[in-house]
Amino acid sequence: MMPPRHSRRSFLKVSSVLAGGAPMLAASLLKARSGEAKEPLIAYVGTYTSPLQNMRSTQVDLPPGNGRGIHLFQVDRATGALTPCGLVEMGTSPSALAFNAARTRLYSANETERIGDEEAGSLSAFAINPVDGQLKLLNTVSSGGKGPAHLSVHPSGRFVLVANYFGGSVAVLPILPDGSLGAVTDIKKDAGKVGPTKATNAPPGSFAFSGHDQPHAHMIEADPSGRFVLHVDLGLDQIYVWKFDDKKGALTPNDPPAVSLPPGDGPRHFHFHPNGRWLYSLQEEGSTIVLFDYDSARGLLASRQTISSLPPGFAGSNFCSGILVSADGRFVYAGNRLHDSIAIFSVGETGELTFVGEEWTRGNYPRSFNFDPSGQFLYSCNQRGDNIAVFRRDRISGGLTFTGHYTPVGNPSIIVFLDLAKVE
Repeated sequence: MMPPRHSRRSFLKVSSVLAGGAPMLAASLLKARSGEAKEPLIAYVGTYTSPLQNMRSTQVDLPPGNGRGIHLFQVDRATGALTPCGLVEMGTSPSALAFNAARTRLYSANETERIGDEEAGSLSAFAINPVDGQLKLLNTVSSGGKGPAHLSVHPSGRFVLVANYFGGSVAVLPILPDGSLGAVTDIKKDAGKVGPTKATNAPPGSFAFSGHDQPHAHMIEADPSGRFVLHVDLGLDQIYVWKFDDKKGALTPNDPPAVSLPPGDGPRHFHFHPNGRWLYSLQEEGSTIVLFDYDSARGLLASRQTISSLPPGFAGSNFCSGILVSADGRFVYAGNRLHDSIAIFSVGETGELTFVGEEWTRGNYPRSFNFDPSGQFLYSCNQRGDNIAVFRRDRISGGLTFTGHYTPVGNPSIIVFLDLAKVE
């Protein structure tokens, strides 16, 4: 059920430390070996942190973060509860995480403006222990720009794509044979007219203003085929489309090179429907979702529907965060910060959305959220609430019900999951 509700942001010093949940993890591993239980399900949580002692780095999210790096948890598959089982201490705000396809490597985007004397953030590569999910640092490299806020792995498995929010750029980095990262193979700098400080579709009374001061690349990801790469620039109100050379790791502008969103609305994140033909774009300051038809043969986007991410009648300021389409393609979920809710939409036969309801996140400023691999639980990373709240998802109605499980984590930004039973 969904109860009714009326209602930012020296290189790494990394140490892998087992936390108090380690005995429980070890016991689960022994049970799994004897066939009494499944292999553990591990959650990795990226956070905003304070710089470690003697580390020369400048944060992009003030005040300094309360997180300690990448936090590891064992997930109870039946209840969704999280138990601490490890920590990689990092003073550079690993706010975005992504796996390679085999899920043997984890990559983090470390959201700082400066590392040592270089004006840039960094990316780190980790090897994943297939027995217990613990992380071992492989290397750390420059992200090619300031404040990397998002990264993804190209479907070829040979490159990492990164969006440098404060650098206003996107970059491509090769994945080396051992899973570590090489130097940047391509960088593209966003340029154009910055949108207005007032969003075209802002709710009545909104003072939401975040990124319309300069270009801000906020997300980058390939389409399902890998032939094209899309990235959004919040400050320029555009979604860029690039042809991708998966031999050289190079980006070439598509024709046309971009589509525009309404001035000031600020595209932040997007997600493809499982059918690959529909793309849903979430606007941070306009608090809208735009449905695009996607021509995968030519890399073309055509908008068809715009709908508010907020419940009818809402007035005031709100900043949207993340957007996800359920694995079955039947529902779309969107995060609202300040309103502190997850909005739920049903997907019609033609891809158009209908507002179903919304659920309070039980914490302030839900920066992102994710489903566990089974799709039965949704985890909300409540950045300013310093917690992750767990909800059970109704597969029929799409509704969310709070489980009562809170997990304390300082400034959580992202949560991703690894089922060790599926790692070879």
